[in-house]
Amino acid sequence: MNFQVTVLKILVSYPDGFAVMADLKRDMAILATSGRDWAERTKRLGSRVPDLDIFSQKLVERLSGGWRITDQGRAVLEFMEARPPVVAEQTTDTGGAEAQPPKASIQIPLKRIRGRRRRNERLRAARERTRAS
Repeated sequence: MNFQVTVLKILVSYPDGFAVMADLKRDMAILATSGRDWAERTKRLGSRVPDLDIFSQKLVERLSGGWRITDQGRAVLEFMEARPPVVAEQTTDTGGAEAQPPKASIQIPLKRIRGRRRRNERLRAARERTRAS
């Protein structure tokens, strides 16, 4: 599970979401040795989608020499990173039992995904211009 969350996090940080295997392995090694914080974070993120399988769910696709995150992969990662909604304790009129919170869905509005993607692309382009000068 932690491996799959880490792969998603690495790929989303690259332009166009594509990374060659050498870069993936290097970044994975850095994160794996970065301490307990990263392991706890990926465990927490992974718990939001317990049946995560990045390949069978088509969140990541294999391309020549590397892997690329798909739009669906970006949406699932955004879902995992979203703060869980605060559900107030509710009582019913029939005995005061607590109501169950609604199940979380990984359906995220495409408009929000596209807006974030455009913003991230603009930020990456600005960083590249800064590095080039």
